[in-house]
Amino acid sequence: MKQIINTSNAPAPIGPYNQAVLVNDFLYVSGQIALDPKSGELKTGDIETESHQVMQNLKAVLEAAGMSLAHVVKTSIFLSDMNNFGKVNEVYGSYFTIDFPARETVQVSRLPKDVNVEISVVAYKTS
Repeated sequence: MKQIINTSNAPAPIGPYNQAVLVNDFLYVSGQIALDPKSGELKTGDIETESHQVMQNLKAVLEAAGMSLAHVVKTSIFLSDMNNFGKVNEVYGSYFTIDFPARETVQVSRLPKDVNVEISVVAYKTS
């Protein structure tokens, strides 16, 4: 069974995709960038602010599916500059404090709307 998850508490998709898709007990959350869902503006003043907005957007999508960051089993972090890794990792670590999910972090040549960070997650809902 496949269920589409969308919430107004996270940015609306900027292309032909959904915020998340729930398949059985797995939630696949599309990559989130630092778009403020209320204003529609990017929060890119510094990498920490940008990273916090990304994590808040992820939390909102997870909550819409009845989950939390504690349900996340895998994350993918995309950076426009690997020199930002330490700062992004520090923000990320403030949201995941125990039972860390599996993860990869890669530098890419460009991200949507020329942001500096994008993160996607996979979560598992235990019964």
